[in-house]
Amino acid sequence: MKAPVFRAVGTLAPRFIADFDSTSAMVHMLGRYLRWQEAPGMGGVAPSSQTLAALVNALPRAAREALYTVSGWAEAIPAHRLGDVRVEEFSRWVTNSYPRRAYPAAIVGSSSGALVHLAAALRIPWLPQTFLIPVRRTGVDPDEPKQDLEWGRAHAGPLLATNSDIQLHHMHDPNQDRLMIRLMTYFRVKRLRLGNIYERFLTETLAPGGTIFIAECQQMWRTTRVGDRHVFQFGALGGATIDEYFHGSDRVAAYLQRYGSARRKWDPPEPDEERPEAEWGFEPALRADIARFARQHGYRLRRIIFQDPEHLSPLVADLYRWWYAQRRLAPSRLFVESFVVMEPFWTLRLGAVPFWLTFNTEPSAECLNRYLESCPPYDYIHLALFSHGVDSVGVVPIERWRAILGHARQLGTFVGVDTARYPRDFGVFARYASALKQVLARYPIPGALTLRQLDGFLAEAAGRHAVQWLDSPAAQRPAPSLAQ
Repeated sequence: MKAPVFRAVGTLAPRFIADFDSTSAMVHMLGRYLRWQEAPGMGGVAPSSQTLAALVNALPRAAREALYTVSGWAEAIPAHRLGDVRVEEFSRWVTNSYPRRAYPAAIVGSSSGALVHLAAALRIPWLPQTFLIPVRRTGVDPDEPKQDLEWGRAHAGPLLATNSDIQLHHMHDPNQDRLMIRLMTYFRVKRLRLGNIYERFLTETLAPGGTIFIAECQQMWRTTRVGDRHVFQFGALGGATIDEYFHGSDRVAAYLQRYGSARRKWDPPEPDEERPEAEWGFEPALRADIARFARQHGYRLRRIIFQDPEHLSPLVADLYRWWYAQRRLAPSRLFVESFVVMEPFWTLRLGAVPFWLTFNTEPSAECLNRYLESCPPYDYIHLALFSHGVDSVGVVPIERWRAILGHARQLGTFVGVDTARYPRDFGVFARYASALKQVLARYPIPGALTLRQLDGFLAEAAGRHAVQWLDSPAAQRPAPSLAQ
């Protein structure tokens, strides 16, 4: 999944990184928070501007969709530059995003917005395993995934040859990414080893005996092997089910007819194995390398295991409620975020509880609704919605989101959302940060949540969440206490 581009002047990320992919946007936001800076817009790189948002949303529908498509193309790299990509440049950008200081812990692994809020509370860095390389290409129909597989087979070789420590997950999603994949394709890269730059950062910043949390999302997907360290994934986590991608349904047929396709179901490559999902799933080869590194340096190793990237959201929301209660603050305000439309700085500034949603689709709406029906009520609920520009299978209509806001005891509001334009509300990316500041609540940014406090919460919440926390015997010697 991807958002439209407002590439900021002076962005330090390598040219091959997608600024508005989940990984890069979350690194931007966490990095700014750890430097005590709010994000001026999505991921800290989109300008926060009501005027810009109004101009974008004033365009006719076709023009807005064309802008979305061209924005993806503008951010993508030409295929002939794939051999120039060096994954360690991505690692350097990630580690340069965080201030150099002593940390009691660090997180390595899968992406999740809830994980970013956990890292923000602990004031620790997160080193992602996966990132997106958007690659320009034409001549591939969005509804012909076999064409895209063959295109990837013909062009991926130089990338893999110059980066021996990665696995390529070539992803093609004609449902949620329909506008983007007209002119580009998604090369998602997963690290198989930490690499020199991640290792150097950890040895320079982790306190002696510090903790490395491995974030392991167990989300799997049916994939097709293309070559050594190269797999193809048709479809992605969101509104349509895996079976719908591979076998069709009435919803898929209606969607394809709506967009003028000659097909009524897709004809994807035959899958040969379930593997970690391209955007969210954790490739376990990295765990063995982290364990080796932890043993070598005497770090404590802890695994955070969850099936779905959203499964962390109820746990982190409950953690923030618990933390606020420890600080004698009433947890009366919930801020619901969607994909990369999120903001850790203002979440804490407003004294809000964060609840991150993977996307704007039915499973996410159900996850939020279950949480609100099971937790003590909130007086205020604020909802920021990601727009992907497509009436896709499983997208949740604005009326249902409005009904979910009815769980608030006093006021449920959208944050920066043009409800008449959703899911083509591309102005939300430039609008939501400034809209969030208009909420009339202010609290001081708290001190860091300690590891002892985290363990206290986990002991109290044992068995309540679909997340496992496992200690791993990685270190060669007992690690000293990290209680603060």
